[in-house]
Order: sequence, then C-alpha cells, then structure tokens
Amino acid sequence: MTVAIAPSEASEMPEPSETPEVSPVSEEFDGSDWSEPAAEPDNVSSEASVGLDVSPLVARDAQEFGAYARTGGWAFGLKVARSVRPGGESAGETPKVSAKEFAGLADCSPERVMRYYKAWDKAADDGVVPHFEALAPGQDVELPGYDLWLTYYSSRSSAGSERGTAITEAAEAEGIRPTKALEVAENPTALRAAIMADPSTARAARHALLDRIKEDPDLQAELARDIVRTDDLKKAVATESRSADRVGYVRQIAESGQVKTPAGQTIDAPVDLRQEAERHLSLLDELDEDEDTGEWASEAYDTLKGLVVEAVEADPELRVQERRTKFYNSLSKATKAFEELTFDDVEEFAEDDMVQQLEELQEAISSCISALRASRTAPA
Repeated sequence: MTVAIAPSEASEMPEPSETPEVSPVSEEFDGSDWSEPAAEPDNVSSEASVGLDVSPLVARDAQEFGAYARTGGWAFGLKVARSVRPGGESAGETPKVSAKEFAGLADCSPERVMRYYKAWDKAADDGVVPHFEALAPGQDVELPGYDLWLTYYSSRSSAGSERGTAITEAAEAEGIRPTKALEVAENPTALRAAIMADPSTARAARHALLDRIKEDPDLQAELARDIVRTDDLKKAVATESRSADRVGYVRQIAESGQVKTPAGQTIDAPVDLRQEAERHLSLLDELDEDEDTGEWASEAYDTLKGLVVEAVEADPELRVQERRTKFYNSLSKATKAFEELTFDDVEEFAEDDMVQQLEELQEAISSCISALRASRTAPA
C-alpha cells in the first residue's frame, strides 16, 4: 500500500494531541485507538466519492485520515524519516533538517520528533521500512500496518533510559503495552491513589512486591524494617507466623507420619492420628490463597494436640517415657538456671533474702534426692 502524504510544511496536519507534553500522566496518542477500516474500505470510499463535488481541502483531509487509519504512526514516522537528519545536513546533500528545526516547523518538541525517528530507525534495522539514507523529502513508500507501529514506538520519554528499558521488557513479558507500564512508573502518586482506593489494585501490587523481594535483598530489608516499626503489622506478622507453624505441625504428621509429644519425644503417629491430620491438611490446602487460615489452623492444631496426648496416655510404656522425658527437661532447665548464677562482687549486692532462698532450694533438692533414692530401692 502506497500512501501519498503531502511534504512537511508549517501548516502540515498536526500530530495528535499535544497534551502529553504538558501532563506527565497522559499518554501521547500513538494511533492504537484507531479502528481498522471495514473489510472493503477502499471500495466503499471510491463508490461514495463518485459524482461528489468536494473541496480539495476536504478531499486531502479525508485521504490523510484514511492513510492514518490504515497505517497509524507510520504515516508521521515517514514524514520524520524522510525530512529529518539529526544535526541537519551539509550543503550538497538532500535538504533534510535537524530534529529541532523540524520540531519548530511542526510546533512540537524535538523530543517527540526523535521518538518517531528512533521508532523508524528500529524498524529499519529489522527490515520493516527503508533506512533514512534511502528516503528523500516528499518521497512515498509502502507503509506497514498500524498494529506493528506499537512494536517500535514508545510515547514515553523515559523509555530510552536504563530504567525505562527494564520496565519495557517487564511489560512485554507480562503481555501488556510498555507505554502503560511506563506511564504508571512516571506517576507514583497515581499508583498510590489506585492502591489506596481499589482492593484489586492493592492485591496486584502486593503480588508484585512479593515477586520482586525474592531477588531484591534491599527491598526485603526495607519491608522488614517497616513491619517491625509498625505495631499493627508486627502483630499481624506474629499471628500469621503462629498460623503457619500450626499448619506446619499438621503437615508434618500427615506427610511424615511422625509427631512430637508435649515432652518433645518424636514418635510414630498412630494410624487414626495420621488420618485425622491428612483430613485437616486437605481442608487447609483447599482454602483460597487470600483466605484467612488462622481459625482453621487453630482448630486442626488443637484437635491433633489432644489426640497426641490421648495416644500417649493410652500406651503405658509411652506414658512412662513421656514423664521421664518431662522430668529430665525440667531438671536440665533448673540446672542451667542455677549454673547461670554468678557470685562475682557478690558483697556489693548480697541480701539476707538471697541466702534464705538458696537454703530453701537446698532443702528442696535434698528432698528430691531422697525421693529418687527411695524410689530406686523400693520393691517392684
């Protein structure tokens, strides 16, 4: 398709809305909202124009409108490609002008002109359109369809930066237009407003942050500091951590078939206990990702804890071993606590109450020793 477009002039059809140059949140029109003509636009146009006596200016407007509808930004990209050479050209060369001079004639910014220039350059490297050197002012060429224009053109000035490139690549990986992601990145206040007002946006932001912190240690540390400095968040994290531990307790029994007793023994879970753990775990796994598991986890944990105690009491040998383990645990803690007592410079703080408590402790220990010795010598 060859599109005839008048050479660049000061009165040339202006580029779509200049609004983006004023407002950082507006996206420059890039032709994406133009609808593809009907299946037989050329036939309809030619039939409709038969016998019509219209102004040449109206006809030119209609032709340029049709050209843009079919090609989108390529129509304006061609104007830049055939008329602009950054820095201008020396005498004797084709009369191309600099981006600044062209922008002055077009009454727009040089940055916008260069965005069209760079888009054409990328497409030329891919063999989609001719290179600049093969084009002269006023020359017409076959233009690609308008959908392909969005592959090469970015209306955001930040797109060429390292940060913009990263955002563009991430947007393409998500299957969305880079211009949308760049617009959001350029206006964090708008992003904050959307998060504050819309729960679904807040959830999307949460998921994005969780994905990012896996590879961003600095962000991990910042979020951790924010949490510990905010009482409500700190309590919420503690609650969720407790729920996660309880779910882990249930999962351990269901998947490994082993359980820890209250005294800390690891034993093989009875069949009925393991089946109950599997049932509760199945219910927990069926909960939605965003659903609160706290109540379900507590119910499962309390149920299984009770069954473990019943299993221990129902087995005489296990019951004795459990009490023995509990006694040793308490004895170990008492020994450690006594060993932590230090008597350096004790004369500076010694009081009668301290002596009295130690004497009482000594009597209690003596009684314990006597009881243990008696139990060892008693007839079975």
